[in-house]
Amino acid sequence: MFFNLIRRTVIMAVAIPMAAAGARKLSDAVEARRGPSRGTRLLRQGADTQQRRFGRQPKRRRFGFGH
Repeated sequence: MFFNLIRRTVIMAVAIPMAAAGARKLSDAVEARRGPSRGTRLLRQGADTQQRRFGRQPKRRRFGFGH
């Protein structure tokens, strides 16, 4: 039971952010060679989605104003 909890924590803390960074880096490399395309845009959007879902949550504003 502890092993599963540790494994899940390691995946959430290490593997997912590394996968998002790798997708973003791959998107940048392909875009530099061939220019922007649907594939590079989807790679970047997927990385952003992973970052938002499993990484640090963006700060929420209360009542729509504030810094």
